[in-house]
Amino acid sequence: MKVNNAEFIISAVGPDQYPTDALPEIALAGRSNVGKSSLINRMINRKNLARTSSTPGKTQHMNYYRVNQDMYFVDFPGYGYAKVSKTQRASWGKMVEKYMEERDTLKLILLVVDLRHPPTGNDKMMFDWLKHYDLPLCVVATKADKIPKTRWPKHIKIMKQELGVLPGDNFIPFSSELGLGREELWALIEDYSRHEAAEEAEETEETLEQNGPEDVTAGQSPLADGEAES
Repeated sequence: MKVNNAEFIISAVGPDQYPTDALPEIALAGRSNVGKSSLINRMINRKNLARTSSTPGKTQHMNYYRVNQDMYFVDFPGYGYAKVSKTQRASWGKMVEKYMEERDTLKLILLVVDLRHPPTGNDKMMFDWLKHYDLPLCVVATKADKIPKTRWPKHIKIMKQELGVLPGDNFIPFSSELGLGREELWALIEDYSRHEAAEEAEETEETLEQNGPEDVTAGQSPLADGEAES
């Protein structure tokens, strides 16, 4: 995918701050310092739009980045960082969980893990939670450039086995330094976005045929009309 424009939009802490333009949203979840910001920067070919930090746990909001006026990357707060208070971690967890369960424009969740190491307990919990609720998911294993290429198959096998990744699940090795996996990940993101849009168009057409044009908007979310929440 060719990225012509990318910009930071907002650091949101709740639904009243989420964008209301109904563009597809691709969320990134992962532990602190796993490389989510670097992944975003590589995907949009920008060095510093998504700010990386040497202080894990610094991202405390849901950061929205709009790409080509077509979609958003949504960077979640990193999980599993001990120096953040339990109260703060609980607050982040509730915000993210509510978003993933209720956000209509969420099309795909990227679970970002570090290919160099076996998945953490929090990685496993997140994967299990996403699978339990049948949410659209791709595991992105970053920092592949940090280990010899000959060892990739071993590390991938360990990651898949310990997470419980099944043959049909999406799994992409990735390197922000080399660009490995970028095109494959863009293809997956575009596929999910197009698939959801096609399904919504079919549902609208069926509703029109069954009920007539006046009834189509009766069950839609205010977000679909671009109506701001307050």
